[in-house]
Amino acid sequence: MLQNIRDNSKGIVAKIIVGLIAVTFALFGVESLVSLTGGSNAPATVNGVEISERDVLQGADLQRRQLLSQMGENADPTLLDDNLIRKATLDNLIQQEILLQSAENQGMTISDQQLDQMIISTPDFQVDGRFNRDQYQAVLRNAGYSPLMYKELLRKEKLLEQERAGYMLSAFSLAGETDRVIELDRQTRDIAYLQVALEDYKSSVELSADELTAYYDSRLNEFMTQEQVVVEYLLLNKADLLKGVSVDDAELQSQFDQRLAAFTADEERSVAHIMIEVSDDVSDEAALAKAQVLADKLAAGSDFSELAKVESDDPGSAQSGGDLGVYTQGMLDGPFEQAVYSLAKDEVSQPVRTEFGYHLIKLTDIQSSEPPKFDDVKDQLIAEQLDNKVEQLYVEKLEQLADLTFSAGDLQEPSEELGLEILTTEAFGRQGGSDELTSNQRVLRTAFNEELIREGVNSNPIELDSGRTLVLRVKEHIRPRQQTQDEVAEQITAQLTTDRAGEALQQELDGLLADLQQGAERTAVKGIEWVVAEKVGRASRDLPFEVLQASFKLPQPASAASYTSITMSDGSKAIVAVTAVAGPDLASLTDEERKAMQSVLGQRSGQFDYQAMTDARKALAEIERL
Repeated sequence: MLQNIRDNSKGIVAKIIVGLIAVTFALFGVESLVSLTGGSNAPATVNGVEISERDVLQGADLQRRQLLSQMGENADPTLLDDNLIRKATLDNLIQQEILLQSAENQGMTISDQQLDQMIISTPDFQVDGRFNRDQYQAVLRNAGYSPLMYKELLRKEKLLEQERAGYMLSAFSLAGETDRVIELDRQTRDIAYLQVALEDYKSSVELSADELTAYYDSRLNEFMTQEQVVVEYLLLNKADLLKGVSVDDAELQSQFDQRLAAFTADEERSVAHIMIEVSDDVSDEAALAKAQVLADKLAAGSDFSELAKVESDDPGSAQSGGDLGVYTQGMLDGPFEQAVYSLAKDEVSQPVRTEFGYHLIKLTDIQSSEPPKFDDVKDQLIAEQLDNKVEQLYVEKLEQLADLTFSAGDLQEPSEELGLEILTTEAFGRQGGSDELTSNQRVLRTAFNEELIREGVNSNPIELDSGRTLVLRVKEHIRPRQQTQDEVAEQITAQLTTDRAGEALQQELDGLLADLQQGAERTAVKGIEWVVAEKVGRASRDLPFEVLQASFKLPQPASAASYTSITMSDGSKAIVAVTAVAGPDLASLTDEERKAMQSVLGQRSGQFDYQAMTDARKALAEIERL
């Protein structure tokens, strides 16, 4: 069908239809096509507050970047499902909006000055321990944020932290609860276990031809070959285009001149301060008076750094002599920034009032950036020129690839026009092949597209990454078929042998377990002795995990021992016995140990309380999704 459309799209009728559509748009515009879609297009609203499409796109992009970063250098973007990422992002934004409204309704807030201080104190935004504006903007740009967007994101995060901290810090554990948990946590058990492998029972299994045939006939659906395809493809690789690109000195000089013309010197100011807080205990007048006294001391020759360590009410900077790091114009608002940019180097301001109190501000240093020199940036200019030219050539070739493969019945003509070799894969199934290409999820989805298989047409371009795109065509489609019994005889024999050996072993262990529960002595089985371990704790690494887990589920033995049987991860089976249980000596616990456990339990309780609050808020919220 698609091939017919492609063939007919070249005819005069198709051209007339396209012409009529163009005239219609010219006369009436496209507004009529979208006039019915007016109103909000927000993906969701929470209690009447919209979650914008921009927020969803930004959140999904950030989530995608984080996932790719976690996947390592060889991450394959095609393994990520954009629909799932978008859904998860929208769910997270809805949850965030619910909690944000909850925090704001309870009067929680954070000032712009606090946010600014958090930003300049963030290590990722610093160079050599000081805030660097270029670093700050580069980090945000890589994450897809502007400074205003990041500040708003930080504000929301800190509001949510306030409410969460309220629950976490107000929860507690009673002394009796703490002792009971410590008692259970530090409990030890005397354990014995007998582990028997299947291999000892497989040798005695005998299978008849009728049993093998019956097993095969009852599971025919399990013995089908995999559906497979063989595809041929053209690969456009940006790296291969680099050898055909060059730059000359005139281009480099022109590019440098443009950079030089756009250069503006950035001024960075290093600032320190002494803050006198205005609070319920300290009035505005008292704070101003103290600030003025300190200003007089500084004017008389007192050391600013030493005075800040003793007198400043800002715990974040006092210990470093009031040092606030580096500022650039526009980072701060109001009188604080006005004071910073009115001072000369080493000059100290008069008391400056902000919402926190009064500040004595000292300008400790001024640095201005220098214009670049050609020799210093030449290599960078060359790299930029090559990247730009290769990118432009890649886009042009990509358009040609898309046009040629759309109209062509196979890959031969596009191959000759673009000088690309037609490559062919080995047969592979829906689960993917063993190489990078045939395990790519986008390639798999396209290769098994029913229309491509049925019509034998070329695919749309498939982007493998930012520098590689391919177009494929299904060369051969291999349908599933029923495997004969002879083909799967080895598989059937192995599985039946394992099943029968497991049944025989379990039957023997069930009999032994019944005897043990009646008081019989623990004896060896097929020469395998019991393993005994005393005073085993819950965190022990000396026993198999399955044995440890089963032993701490068994009840405390009423008489000789408690027993159970388990299957191990390797298919072997075991009987586990608990012969004794011992609790810790609570009297030997120090106050620090008990307080530490109470703190852990309190935080755990706070987490449960916070989650319960979150669930309740979500249940009551009016959530609408498009």
